[in-house]
Amino acid sequence: MRPPIAVTLRLDPRELPAQVFERYAARESSRKARAARAEAAWESFGKPGRDPARLGGVANLLARNGDWIPHLKISELNNHWDRVVGPAIAQHSHVIGLNDGVLTIGTASQVWATQLTYLIPQLTDTIRRNLEGLPIERIRVVGPAAGYKRRWTGRR
Repeated sequence: MRPPIAVTLRLDPRELPAQVFERYAARESSRKARAARAEAAWESFGKPGRDPARLGGVANLLARNGDWIPHLKISELNNHWDRVVGPAIAQHSHVIGLNDGVLTIGTASQVWATQLTYLIPQLTDTIRRNLEGLPIERIRVVGPAAGYKRRWTGRR
C-alpha cells in the first residue's frame, strides 16, 4: 500500500486544504478578471476608435508617415518599366535602385547601356512627369559587370 501523497511530498496535512483552496481562489479571480475584460470589450464595441480599419488605409497611413514613398515609387517604376522605355528595351534593362538622387538602370550588355545613355533626357522627363515625388537628380546606366559572359541561346 502506498503512503498518502502528503506524506510522500512531506506536506503538513493541516496546511494542505489551505494550499489547495488558495490555488482555486487564484484561478477563480483570474477567470473573473477575464470575464470583466470581455464584458468591457463588448460594451465598447462599435464606439469611435474601435471600428476596424481597412488594410489599404493603414498601408497608406504608414507610407505617408514613413519614408516609404520613394521605395513605392521605385517599385511602381520597376513594375511599369516597359511603359517608360518600350517593350524592346525593357527586355534588356531593369531598374536597379535609387540612391542619393541617382537612379541606376542595369542593362544586359554594353550595347544596351549605350542605347539607354542616349535616351536619358527623355527618360528623365517621362519619369518626372509620371512619378511625381520621386527625387531623381541624375540617371546612371550600367552594363554588365566585368567578366560577364553572355549565355549562348542559339542552336548548336
